[in-house]
Amino acid sequence: MTLWTSLEPASVTVDPGSRATVRLRVRNTGDVVDEYRFEPVGSVAPWTTVEPPTLRLFPGTTGTVELTFAPPRTPDATAGPNAYAVRITPTEHPEAVTVPEGNLTITPFTEVRAELVPPTVKGRFRGRPRLAVDNIGNTKVTASLSGSDNGDRLSYELQPANVQIEPGRAVFVNTTLRPRQIIWFGSKEEQPYALNVQRSGAVPLSVDGTFVQRGFLPRWLATALSLTLALAIAFVMIWLTYKPQVRSLAQPKVEEAGVSTLAPSPSASPDAPALVPTPTAPVVVEAPASSQAAADSGSGSGSGDGGGSESKAPVKPKQETAADAVNKLAARSDGRHICYMAFIADQGWQDPVCDGAIAGTTGKNLPIKALNIATARTGGVTGNAAHVVGGWLTGDKWSKASDGVNMWMGSSKAAVSVMEGFTIRTIEGSVCQTAHIKDRGWLGKSCTKPGDWIYGGSPMEQKLQLEAVRFTV
Repeated sequence: MTLWTSLEPASVTVDPGSRATVRLRVRNTGDVVDEYRFEPVGSVAPWTTVEPPTLRLFPGTTGTVELTFAPPRTPDATAGPNAYAVRITPTEHPEAVTVPEGNLTITPFTEVRAELVPPTVKGRFRGRPRLAVDNIGNTKVTASLSGSDNGDRLSYELQPANVQIEPGRAVFVNTTLRPRQIIWFGSKEEQPYALNVQRSGAVPLSVDGTFVQRGFLPRWLATALSLTLALAIAFVMIWLTYKPQVRSLAQPKVEEAGVSTLAPSPSASPDAPALVPTPTAPVVVEAPASSQAAADSGSGSGSGDGGGSESKAPVKPKQETAADAVNKLAARSDGRHICYMAFIADQGWQDPVCDGAIAGTTGKNLPIKALNIATARTGGVTGNAAHVVGGWLTGDKWSKASDGVNMWMGSSKAAVSVMEGFTIRTIEGSVCQTAHIKDRGWLGKSCTKPGDWIYGGSPMEQKLQLEAVRFTV
């Protein structure tokens, strides 16, 4: 051994978002001048810097380097003790590598965000918003949920009413709002309310929303019914007041007609013409010109050599999905395949592509909102989408599909934010991904271990939109 090391101190505590420093003393115990290269290793290596990165020592002399730890204030900085190490490689004796180890304790912090999706809901008898609760701290969060409004005009049903959220995860709470009084007639009314996320020993986190309650019947219908009722009452009153005396005027005519027809006078002259009832002329109703034209056209369509057949508009073919494409590819080519298609904001679904082709756009500032993926001969594929606003909207619930079946992730709805990244894995074998991110371009290609999952897209703390992807299996 040509090297002696000492960490001062060997254990240190640091808050996420701040810095802590440890001194590493190194002594050259050999008999030649040597240069030592320092490299941090372990789970905290991404947040560790060594200054200076190299140190040249004469035999018997001692040097010092500083290790600086700067864990970010994100869920990636796991609370509690975290082992760290520094690999020291001598230039003259590269086989004599030394790895001194220490302990870095990261203090816990709690940060919760909540968002209503959508913030405004409409309905006559109920409204159904969803509350997204994100734990962006580095320790588990337990909270209870409740609703409130001015005047106690709404009742609240929340499923679930209590949540436990792991660091970096999110849960969705289904909420049902019901007005305590129904608006039978009249225009809509806006009723502000708030959903509260209560953690033990912390100030409740309140998220404001609006429930727009519609009337059961519109105001114009109530006005029309009132006018109709008033006119009906007025008509009845006028009829009862000014009803003509029909019976007194018609009775003499009936009696005279009866005498003339049933009991003719014996003194009547035989040459007198008999009373013959006047026949009533038939009433002819003329058809409207449009109806007549329709009838003419209908009768004309039946004449001629087949001229009466009705023309039909061409039917738009169904758009091909990733499953359609991968099944066609697997039928004509052996081996493993993956096909996929992207839903582009303001443009809709693109056509499916396969085995490393580009889905999405580059250089147009058009983000991806959803992905459709299908595989062949991989045992199936699973995945989940991370959104710029809301993060993992479905929490731990992954989308899943067997071979030759569509798997969907993300959402094409306008109310849901665009994607920033995704996780993906195949049941058998490995899958590789490359992501194109706004302002960053194409990131490096990365592949999973067989049966493991991989994340692709923007770093979670940067919230950059996903614009294009490539997949291979």
